[in-house]
Amino acid sequence: MPNRIRSWTVGFVGMVLAAFTALYLSDTLFSSDPAPRAADGHPDLNGIWQAINTGHWDIEAHAAGPGHVRELGALVAVPPGLGVVDGGTIPYRPEALEQKQENFANRLTLDPAVKCYLPGVPRATYMPFPFQIVQSARHTMMVHGYAGAVRTIYMDDHIDAPADSWMGWSNGHWEGDTLVVDTTGFNGMTWFDRAGNFHSAALHVVERFTPRSAETLMYEVTIEDPNVFTRPWTMSMPLYRRVEPNAEVLEFRCVEFVEDLMYGDLRKQTE
Repeated sequence: MPNRIRSWTVGFVGMVLAAFTALYLSDTLFSSDPAPRAADGHPDLNGIWQAINTGHWDIEAHAAGPGHVRELGALVAVPPGLGVVDGGTIPYRPEALEQKQENFANRLTLDPAVKCYLPGVPRATYMPFPFQIVQSARHTMMVHGYAGAVRTIYMDDHIDAPADSWMGWSNGHWEGDTLVVDTTGFNGMTWFDRAGNFHSAALHVVERFTPRSAETLMYEVTIEDPNVFTRPWTMSMPLYRRVEPNAEVLEFRCVEFVEDLMYGDLRKQTE
């Protein structure tokens, strides 16, 4: 009898210790560390960030696909992806869906990014390149290497966009620990991805950057464009801080790589 009691006691104590160990690990090793704070008390988002997904190729779910340069084979193939669109499908108006399909069929020549134009918002955020957030009380800047794209987010002195542009006009504010960025004033000439998903100049983008830990942000973006979509829709994805000590955003000056594509027919022909 004493042996049975001793065995039960040891087993019970073992279960308690296991429970406390699991709780301790969940609160330390596997929990999100609190995000650092800026001097004004808001989360400090300064740093270099990058999305890791296939939204650059297609923000909707898609299978792997061939590239367009046969000699490079799989190196330029499209990787498969689960998509970043909440609900899975973009709610296109019927005529806009036809335009999207035409864009897809001619994406090698019609995609504005092929010609090194500014990528627009939100596409710049999830291209496969890092970007830097430079945060202050009055302004927050987002600096992208691709095509030298830069966004200034005005945290006060909110005004309407003075003119249409590739990257739009961004006004920001804080909702608790979430940086909310409201952007309008687009020229309607950018795409969301390489698959031909597009918008018009009536695009209205609301982005939400919420820290999950010191090294991750949750990025949520609401898209509204009554000229193209039947209702607003959203995308969401995590952003990861680049933590290597020498991380920096390098310039990707791509115009010189597309001069033949854009201006080749204007070159003087020599005999």
